[in-house]
Amino acid sequence: MTQFLDLRTSQNASYANSIAIPILAINTPQLVGQIGLNTENAGPNLRVVLQGTIALQLPLALLGITITVVRGTLPTDETIFSATQTFNLDVLAPQLISFNASDFNPPAGPQQIYTMFVSSNLLGTIRIGPETFSGTAISD
Repeated sequence: MTQFLDLRTSQNASYANSIAIPILAINTPQLVGQIGLNTENAGPNLRVVLQGTIALQLPLALLGITITVVRGTLPTDETIFSATQTFNLDVLAPQLISFNASDFNPPAGPQQIYTMFVSSNLLGTIRIGPETFSGTAISD
């Protein structure tokens, strides 16, 4: 029988245009959200389901945005999910990027930490909100 272990959310901005955080370095991961899930009493089939959303205002140029989720706290930790979205000149309005990801059978322990990062290949990108990162841990 499936057992619910934990659910956590990192909510940085709840509304559109509620923040204005520039991405200051090209292709350098910037922390968006971080959660710690209790996985101590996990059964043999631990699963973590992750979701996230970020809204960005783009500069007037070809732009690639990368969202990365790692198991850990550093951009160099084990990547669980990564996606790059490329926008071109005809997309000038704010862009909302959402994702769903899963981590099957991660190591169980008192707490498993997941971190969401964003990076851009062009200066002038601004995080404007909303921003949210959530995870749910379940096991058999």
